[in-house]
This record gives sequence, structure tokens and C-alpha cells, in this order.
Amino acid sequence: MLGFGLNKRWFCAACLFTAGVTVPAFGQGRSLMMLDQLQPGHWELRLRDTAGPVRSVCVHDGRELIQLRHPGPSCERYIVDDGDKDVTVQYTCRGRGYGRTHIRRESAQLAQIETQGIAEALPFNFVVEARRTGDCSA
Repeated sequence: MLGFGLNKRWFCAACLFTAGVTVPAFGQGRSLMMLDQLQPGHWELRLRDTAGPVRSVCVHDGRELIQLRHPGPSCERYIVDDGDKDVTVQYTCRGRGYGRTHIRRESAQLAQIETQGIAEALPFNFVVEARRTGDCSA
């Protein structure tokens, strides 16, 4: 009995140690570092397949480009791919829809964005070229 109790305690301690160290260490790592290399400022988003309107956005952080159809921080994100030149992120915005976005950095001022999902109960799927054009206006 005594041996089993010690083994059981050891097993439980090992599980808690693993969960306590591994999960926070994974969660605390700086992910999506490629997006940090995109220069903040005024960016223009141009649809690649059509001659549609140009959308202008003030980008403070490259992570804002992940949720173009669902702006705001209230969405849960799952990182599918986190590379040096491109990232893919799936996200779910409870009650507002979801999306999957792939961003490829060409330079600090130029990126290609492919995104698709559901917003306002309607599907979306588009590819844009994002180009920094200057600083944001005050």
C-alpha cells in the first residue's frame, strides 16, 4: 500500500508539474512574430481579383490584419501556422461569425492576405494586397 501511494503521489505531482510548466510556457511564448515585422501606420487594402474599392485602415499592430471582417479583440484565435514569412490563424467570434486568415509578408510595408469565413450570417472569401502608405492621421 505504501509503495502504491508514493507512486500515485509521484504520478499526480508529475502531471501537475507538466501541466503547470508546459501549458503556461506555451501560452506565454511570443507567437506570430512575423506580424511584428509589419510596420505600423496607414495601410491600403486592395482586392486582388477585382478593381473594387480600396479600403484604408490605421494599423497599430500587424495582428489587426487577421480579423478584417471581425475587428476587435473579443475573438478566440487558434494558430494553424506560425512561420518566418507567413502565418495562418483561425478565429471564432461568438455570435458574430468566424474566419481563417493567411498572411504572407513580402516586406515591412507589403503583405498578401487571404481570408474567408462567415460574418453577419454571410460567407466571405477574398484576397487583398496590403500596402503601407504612410503614418496614421491623428
